[in-house]
Amino acid sequence: MNQELHYMFVKFARVWIPDAEEVWKSAELVKDYKPGDGILHLQLEEGQEIEHKLDPKTKNLPHLRNPDILVGENDLTALSYLHEPAVLHNLKVRFIDSKLIYTYCGIVLVAINPYETLPIYGADIINAYSGQNMGDMDPHIFAVAEEAYKQMARDERNQSIIVSGESGAGKTVSAKYAMRYFATVSGSASEANVEEKVLASNPIMESIGNAKTTRNDNSSRFGKYIEIGFDKRFHIIGANMRTYLLEKSRVVFQADEERNYHIFYQLCASSHLPELKTLKLGKADEFHYTKQGGNPVIDGVNDAKEMTNTRQAFTLLGINESYQMGLFNILASILHLGNVEIKDRDADSCQVPPNNSHLTVFCELMGVTYQDMSHWLCHRKLKTANETYIKTTPKLQAINSRDALAKHIYAKLFNWIVDHVNQALHANVKQHSFIGVLDIYGFETFEINSFEQFCINYANEKLQQQFNMHVFKLEQEEYMKEQIPWTLIDFYDNQPCINLIESKMGILDLLDEECKMPKGSDDSWAQKLYNTHLKTCALFEKPRMSNRAFIIQHFADKVEYQCDGFLEKNKDTVNEEQINVLKASKFDLLVELFQDEEKATTPTGPTGKRMLSVKPDPRGRPNQSSKEHKKTVGLQFRNSLHLLMETLNATTPHYVRCIKPNDFKYPFTFDPKRAVQQLRACGVLETIRISAAGFPSRWTYQEFFSRYRVLMKQKDVLADKKLTCKNVLEQLVQDQDKYQFGKTKIFFRAGQVAYLEKLRADKLRAACIRIQKTIRCWLARKKYLRMKKASVTIQRFVRGHLARRLVKFMRRTRSAIIIQKYQRMYVERTRFKRKKAAALAMQCILRAYLARQSYNKLLREHKTILIQKMVRGWLARQWYKRSMAAIVYLQCCVRRMRARRELKKLKIEARSVQHYKKLNIGMENKIMQLQRRIEEQSKENKVINERLNGLESSHAVETEKLKKEVGRLRNAEEDAKVNSNKVTSLLEELARLRQELATTQKDKKVIEDWAEKYRDEMEQMVSELKEQNGLLKGEKEDLNRLIQEQSQQMTEKMKRVLQEETQQLESDLNEERSRYQNLLTEHLRLEERYDDLKESITIAVPKPGHRRTDSTHSSNESESTYMSEFAESEEGSRAGEDMTRGGDMSTFLKMQKRVSELEQDKHSLQNELDRREEQFQRARARDDEEHKKARSAELEYESLKRQELESENKKLKHNLNDMRQLLSGNAGAGSSAPGSPAYKVLLEQLNSANEELDVRKDEVLILRSQLVSHKEAMQHKETMTEPMSHPEDLHKMKDAGEITQAYMGLKDNNRSPRCLRKPLEVNELVNRLRSAPDYHKMNEDGELWLVYEGLKETNRLLESQLQMQRRRGEEEVEGLRGELQRMKEENNRQQQLLAQNLQLPPEARIEASLQHEITRLTNENLEMQNTDDPEKIRQYRISVLKRMIDLMEQLEKQDKTVRKLKKQLKVFAKKIGELEVGQGESVSPGQTVDEPIRPVNIPRREKDFQGMLEYKKEDELKLVKNLILELKPRGVAVNLIPGLPAYILFMCLRHADYVNDDQKVRSLLTCTINSIKKILKKRGDDFETVSFWLSNTCRFLHCLKQYSGDEQFMKHNSTKQNEHCLSNFDLAEYRQVLSDLAIQIYQQLIKCMENILQPMIVSGMLEHETIQGVSGIKPTGLRKRTSSIADEGTYTLESILRQLNAFHSIMCQHGTDPELIKQVVKQQFYIIGAVTLNNLLLRKDMCSWSKGMQIRYNVSQLEEWLREKNLMMCSAKETLEPLIQAAQLLQVKKKTDEDAEAICSMCNALTTSQIVKVLNLYTPLNEFEERVSVTFIRTIQTRLRDRMESPQLLMDTKMIYPVTFPFNPSSLALETIQIPTSLNLAFLTRV
Repeated sequence: MNQELHYMFVKFARVWIPDAEEVWKSAELVKDYKPGDGILHLQLEEGQEIEHKLDPKTKNLPHLRNPDILVGENDLTALSYLHEPAVLHNLKVRFIDSKLIYTYCGIVLVAINPYETLPIYGADIINAYSGQNMGDMDPHIFAVAEEAYKQMARDERNQSIIVSGESGAGKTVSAKYAMRYFATVSGSASEANVEEKVLASNPIMESIGNAKTTRNDNSSRFGKYIEIGFDKRFHIIGANMRTYLLEKSRVVFQADEERNYHIFYQLCASSHLPELKTLKLGKADEFHYTKQGGNPVIDGVNDAKEMTNTRQAFTLLGINESYQMGLFNILASILHLGNVEIKDRDADSCQVPPNNSHLTVFCELMGVTYQDMSHWLCHRKLKTANETYIKTTPKLQAINSRDALAKHIYAKLFNWIVDHVNQALHANVKQHSFIGVLDIYGFETFEINSFEQFCINYANEKLQQQFNMHVFKLEQEEYMKEQIPWTLIDFYDNQPCINLIESKMGILDLLDEECKMPKGSDDSWAQKLYNTHLKTCALFEKPRMSNRAFIIQHFADKVEYQCDGFLEKNKDTVNEEQINVLKASKFDLLVELFQDEEKATTPTGPTGKRMLSVKPDPRGRPNQSSKEHKKTVGLQFRNSLHLLMETLNATTPHYVRCIKPNDFKYPFTFDPKRAVQQLRACGVLETIRISAAGFPSRWTYQEFFSRYRVLMKQKDVLADKKLTCKNVLEQLVQDQDKYQFGKTKIFFRAGQVAYLEKLRADKLRAACIRIQKTIRCWLARKKYLRMKKASVTIQRFVRGHLARRLVKFMRRTRSAIIIQKYQRMYVERTRFKRKKAAALAMQCILRAYLARQSYNKLLREHKTILIQKMVRGWLARQWYKRSMAAIVYLQCCVRRMRARRELKKLKIEARSVQHYKKLNIGMENKIMQLQRRIEEQSKENKVINERLNGLESSHAVETEKLKKEVGRLRNAEEDAKVNSNKVTSLLEELARLRQELATTQKDKKVIEDWAEKYRDEMEQMVSELKEQNGLLKGEKEDLNRLIQEQSQQMTEKMKRVLQEETQQLESDLNEERSRYQNLLTEHLRLEERYDDLKESITIAVPKPGHRRTDSTHSSNESESTYMSEFAESEEGSRAGEDMTRGGDMSTFLKMQKRVSELEQDKHSLQNELDRREEQFQRARARDDEEHKKARSAELEYESLKRQELESENKKLKHNLNDMRQLLSGNAGAGSSAPGSPAYKVLLEQLNSANEELDVRKDEVLILRSQLVSHKEAMQHKETMTEPMSHPEDLHKMKDAGEITQAYMGLKDNNRSPRCLRKPLEVNELVNRLRSAPDYHKMNEDGELWLVYEGLKETNRLLESQLQMQRRRGEEEVEGLRGELQRMKEENNRQQQLLAQNLQLPPEARIEASLQHEITRLTNENLEMQNTDDPEKIRQYRISVLKRMIDLMEQLEKQDKTVRKLKKQLKVFAKKIGELEVGQGESVSPGQTVDEPIRPVNIPRREKDFQGMLEYKKEDELKLVKNLILELKPRGVAVNLIPGLPAYILFMCLRHADYVNDDQKVRSLLTCTINSIKKILKKRGDDFETVSFWLSNTCRFLHCLKQYSGDEQFMKHNSTKQNEHCLSNFDLAEYRQVLSDLAIQIYQQLIKCMENILQPMIVSGMLEHETIQGVSGIKPTGLRKRTSSIADEGTYTLESILRQLNAFHSIMCQHGTDPELIKQVVKQQFYIIGAVTLNNLLLRKDMCSWSKGMQIRYNVSQLEEWLREKNLMMCSAKETLEPLIQAAQLLQVKKKTDEDAEAICSMCNALTTSQIVKVLNLYTPLNEFEERVSVTFIRTIQTRLRDRMESPQLLMDTKMIYPVTFPFNPSSLALETIQIPTSLNLAFLTRV
């Protein structure tokens, strides 16, 4: 081995050596190998050096290791060295490092079970693999399925996918995904959803045929072959399933840690359901058949939920509820049968205990009798030639009989379910072709192998033979195709092993023969095997230590089989009497299980065509069914296997080999031993061996030239690349047997590619060394020159620095001397000033101290004298008061005594009559005299009073003068006394000061020292304060800067939040648009499907006579008045066609309604936002209003309070004047008498003054607190700008209201007569008045003065507030006057408008009034926008709402009136039409004759046209036909004005509007829309047609908007264009219909463009080398660019750019709106980026550094194209951002944590799964590049773990951005448009 490559075994070469643990271990040669050496010196990867001995007999060298760039390839056949260690290492690297579970090995797909759910099976992955060649994408089960589907469609040949592998390797999952792929890609040809039924069969078969084993939680315990049928259009029409070798023994026995079939555990988990209560089930631990494994629960599996899925699958397949319950009854009865207890009676007999509960339940569920079943469970019937015996059976045999019955029932049930699943999947139409999926067990070998393993390995022998023959055939075809001489390749043929098993006298034949023997046993059968095959067959062996086993040499390994149980399992015997008991059951389903299959009924309907069953179809005699029952299991399995092989040989096979990486189900853990064992067993290594025996490496000439161009010289490169490759290869490889030249490829022997790679690497390494040498020399010289220049520069600067330092030193020395001089002078002067200041300070302090002492002494003496005076006066007054009181009391007593005596006398006299007489005598005279005397005295009193007043005034003046004089004299006397005392005191003080002077002089020095110390401390303190001040200033600046930064951050944050909200709203709007446009797409699809079905029905069942109206039309009439009017306007001659169009229009209008609802939902968010803003503004306005109300209440309160205070102030002033007059007038002694009038008046005034004083105090306090709070509120309002200030103001206003209420209550209480002061206060005032009549004493504490001053300030404040109120009132009056004037003007204007409207015709009155109302409302809105008053805005909104309600009511009334008039008009029009039929028939021919002349003559006579085109009703179809249906964009349409058809249609519509013909308008629009749909349906694949009608539809829509009369669309119109506006009809609904039509056309344009671009993108963006020589091509193995589809030519980037130019020029030529072109280009670039990125993520060969450079260059070319077309602002570049970032990711460094951080920040447009996928797929093309380590990928995943993103791997290539149609008015005047004669529209007349 490898002797031919001995020249490759040099130092540093790497080899594989065997290892016991890792199977193969890598090592490196330390020393060159020379032929003849017996030892290789190697070094392991761990660094250990070993000596590897070669086999002395064979001298075979170890396997060489492939270069690193070939490791991890998609196809194992691409490896240069094809051998077992290379295959194992490649699979391990892909599985562990790259997390890739699929790998090609020639025609085989190797699938390794990851034991983990991977996101690689979604719908996006299916779409990515659909339509792709098998070698173009990374290996996948979908690629194999696509290849089978494609070959079936191309070659018209049936296909098969053979999935094999060990239990737990993932066979079932792989088969399931293949079926899902077919169901998704092909779809169903009918409405029966066959693909869903095919997929629904999986949960059913898994529940009844899968179980948990030690190797797999969901292991298939049977083989199955599913044929998926297709029709001629390759749609799924049905399926059929065949099953093989169900493991029946699992029903009654399970090993440890295993389970029975899933269905039993699902039933037990669902036993709580009401419908399953009758089954009397419980937990799985309670039944013998489900608890033997000891672990009835699977982690992560919910059996109850799986039961629900199983039942749903049954229902979907048509098995109704009653049949399901029947199935569950049988399954539950099997569980109960397993719990039937059988007890020994004696050694040869047994019995079932009476009334066994489980047997009772079994009999109830199965509908059999308890006695019969219990009897035959313990007995059996023996038949002889003449008699029949019933014999008891021992316990063990009875238990075996019970278990056999359970197995037989389950097998029958399994077959019944399979048959009915097949019937449910049966195709109703003829099957054209099929794809079969074979899910069968792989090669098995255990410690104990029995009959089941023998059958499994027998099946694998047959499949391996078929596989080897197919591989050999493909190799032969490839060699013959390339015309290479064919040499026979020796490969392993396992036909001898198959003959050993199935030939005559083979193992199965001898087994069947032994089963027929009456006393046949396993031992006798084993002896027959030894006698027959032990000496004749080398593949058959006998174990040394056993006589009951045999060994067979299979293709994979030797297997030892134990003979125990072979005969019993092959016979599969059941007690016939037990079967008869079951056949006699009352349970119909049970009876059906044991009937002949052709008599069985089906739950899904009547009996149909039979599909293939488990065993071959019975043919021949009627009694063959009984014979069939006697066939052995081995014979049945052999027949089924032969049938399967015939089917496979008639199809094209595709192979999937599933590998189990470890036995512990650890995710992504690779066990080399187990993997090698399975690779040997599944035939992968045999494929490698067959390939390696010939020419395994195959390169096209172009690939070889591109890869090894570096090995060629310039002279070797010729124009013919094939000849160039031949010449170079002959020079590089001398042995011509190492390669062969084919027609299109070069074939290499194993190892030659590695040799060429070595030569290429040596050449590149030498070139690198030369480049490094040159660059290092250049770098060293550049470094030297830099250092030299730097040293010169440093020297120059150093010398200059030294010179500057010398000059600086000299200057500093001179400066120091000068500074010293001035410093010394300053110190001396400072010292002198300090001493002088200290002396002056001491003098000043001393003198001040003396002066203070003197002043204090004089003050104390003066105060003492005052105290003495006041005390003496007080004592005198007290004595006087006491004396006075005593005298008064004595006088009172004396006078009282005298009065009593006099009274007594008078009483006595009064009693006497004489006394009365005396009294009456002369009484009248006395009275007259007294009257005269009173008058005289009154006159005298007046004179005396006047004189007295004058005397009192003069006396008061004199008294005042005397008092002043006396006071002056007293003061002078006191001053004299003081001065005399002062002289003496000053003398004494002078003496004392002289004594203290000496002491002061002594303290002088101490004080100077203290002053100096104090000065130093103060200076230090000042410096510290300066420092602190500086720090505070710095902190202040920092705080200011921080505040500015925070304010800036808040501003930026608010902007960012606003921007995010705006983006969110935009995204929501785009989502709504996308949903709406998706609805339109779905509607279009359903409409097309409806048309197709309608056509098919019409073709299939043609009906004579009239066509039926679409049923949707009648239902739509009730939904829309618009459509009802349209239906009434239809004419009888075109009823069918027009009604169909009406149906389309009704569908569109229904969609329009739905769209309007969606748009309402869409705008709800915006309305909600507006409503929230209005609520916020309303709240602010409400706060302002409340604030104003509170302010007005406060002002009202203040004005009331001001008035009250003014009145009270006047009253107090009046009372104060009265008091002053009384006190000044009664200053004498008598004034203080208690009974005098002055005393009484003064007492009353003082009491009232006391009360008022208390009241005013309270009021002053209230006013002050109110003023302070109001001032704070005003300041707060001025400083705060945010709306949160309003609640605080309101709170303060509430406090102000409370203060107002308190003040009013206090004032009322003070004014109440019940509010009396305390007697203590009155008595105190009385005492004060008695003691001191001077009123100045009364105001000693200044209370009245404070009250008076407070009242004056309050008056001023209230006056200013009164003036402000007056000004506001005047302003409000002026505003009301202005409002009144405006109302008058508005009234006049309304009157004028009313007069004008009355002059207009009735049709125009409504429009004019609405126009005026809109204008008025617009003006009012503009005025209110400039108004800041919230109250006005609120009132205005209320008035606007009222007006809107009134207008809506008027509009509804007018609509009702218009409808009534229209109906009457239609009735009259019909009557007139019936009367004028004859006249119309006679006139119409003449009109049609004169019609063509008008367009020619009108332009000559008319000078000014109105931009309208007139046509007749009968010419409408001709118009649509010539202008839409038969108009071709190329040729005639190219030379027209862009959008001319749209202009013509609109001009025709204008004339219909001008003549007020609603039927004509509706008919024209309906025909136009339907015709556009028809032409797009007919030529929808033509980009020019779709683009042409997209442009014209948009132009027609813009014309409807531009001439609609809406102000928003009339801004850019000319005066003439405004005159051409529509006057009679509002076509807003049709505008919406046209907008929907434009959206559908746009989506069809995108699909058409995508179909054109799709084949170009991958080839042009990824595969084609735009920059030649950048990327080298690696070998790709057999799976390169398969020939399943003929070569259509390669596309380049130039092809894509040419196609983009063609798209752009076509759209520009058709006059498409620029904004719409931008949206189309954006969609184009998105498709390019998405398709390119998806292919990059699924192709490992494209993920390299050079490919990243290639992609970035291609993207730059696309950006350059955008710049040339001025389309950089259309956001197309942003759609390529994921692709750009993926290309950058391929080129950046991928080693350190810094690189990981850079990648995470750079790749923000890629998802985490995409980034990890690219890193896993990264593949070096040269040895100089490094792979991405697993640690680095884990770091990336950790950093991106917190990203919130979709887990989807691929981009959605079907996504279409929502399209918008911005309004684009046309400047073209309608009256200037000329109609070309080429359009054949001569019947149109210009108006």
